[in-house]
Amino acid sequence: MKLLKRDKTFVIDSDGKRVHLRGVNFGGWLMMEAYFMYSPNWPQQVFEKEFVRRHGARALETLVKSFRDNFIAEADVKQVASWGMNSIRLPFHYKVAEDKKAISYIDQAVAWARKHQVYLILDLHAAYGAQNHDWHSDSLGPAELWTKKSNRHKTYSLWEMLADRYKDEAVIAGYDLLNEAVLESAGLLNEFYHQLIKAIRRCDKNHMLFIEGKHWAQQIDVLDDFPDDNWIYSIHFYEPIEFTFNYVPFLTYPWKGYDKDVIRRRMEGYFRLAQKMQRPVHVGEFGVNYRQGFYNEHLYLRDELKAFNDLGFHWNYWTYKAVKNYLHPDGIFGYYPNSPWVNRPAVKPGWHTWADCWPKYKNEMAASWQTRAFNLNNEVAKQLQQAAKAS
Repeated sequence: MKLLKRDKTFVIDSDGKRVHLRGVNFGGWLMMEAYFMYSPNWPQQVFEKEFVRRHGARALETLVKSFRDNFIAEADVKQVASWGMNSIRLPFHYKVAEDKKAISYIDQAVAWARKHQVYLILDLHAAYGAQNHDWHSDSLGPAELWTKKSNRHKTYSLWEMLADRYKDEAVIAGYDLLNEAVLESAGLLNEFYHQLIKAIRRCDKNHMLFIEGKHWAQQIDVLDDFPDDNWIYSIHFYEPIEFTFNYVPFLTYPWKGYDKDVIRRRMEGYFRLAQKMQRPVHVGEFGVNYRQGFYNEHLYLRDELKAFNDLGFHWNYWTYKAVKNYLHPDGIFGYYPNSPWVNRPAVKPGWHTWADCWPKYKNEMAASWQTRAFNLNNEVAKQLQQAAKAS
């Protein structure tokens, strides 16, 4: 693999060849999110606290290790490469990176990626104190990254450590500094990035930085033109969430007022700003709740991906795999059985059942987390593969 860097509005390798990053997210693996496990949106820390209350800290360590050992394996990296894709965005919790044992999973992902010639984008998905108020930053409500300087300084130190650890790894495409920040002050966000870039560049002058804007990575026009040659914009695109999250059932794409032209115009807004600022654009997350194609989810993806490719955007689909849910964008692979540790009809399904199920079903649960227990959502995979090849 050759080291990547930004060259005006393009990404090039060390030979000067243009590279288009096309791939998936390994969401749910090193940052456990409730909906991946068919649960209401609990923060990870709430699940862990309840499990420890029931079974103790040692049992939680065993469960988490079993999950990480089974949910993603080398075969999954090989699968992504076989689809003609060349990148994996790897969301992680700050606790994984700061834990000497847990960080070995990032090291393992680097080794697998190197073997199968796939780039990795390291994504800080849950920062100290939480960067937004939602469960997917492991927040209990407040976004205390922004209210406590100590959390920001811990985050600078964390990325400085990671940058030092991976500074010579060409298989890493770059660092996605902070997932989906939500705060009112653009000034505070920009100051955070200025300080964070300085911390990283003390150790690593090699890797690209993927920088997200405000409002769940949707507003990039508030970002400063940071004094660093090697950073690019990263956006997330789930519009309209009434369709992609299935918040309004039975919406069928396209409909009056929303079609491929609307998607194209929305992307052109990002394109014009990026061209003006001479920066590439990376779509770090996009996806759709898959409903067997009955509502033309595959056509939505087709039109979305064509807009990305036509404008030269890089992209990573959210997400690779998930327990099949009725809400939120889910996986290229979906787990469909109604196992006791899923229990869809329960008042408290999914994660909420794990403390009850773990003593009796731990081996079956581990087997169910492996990708071979999941079904391939063929139309989603088809659209992504075609788009990867088209680029």
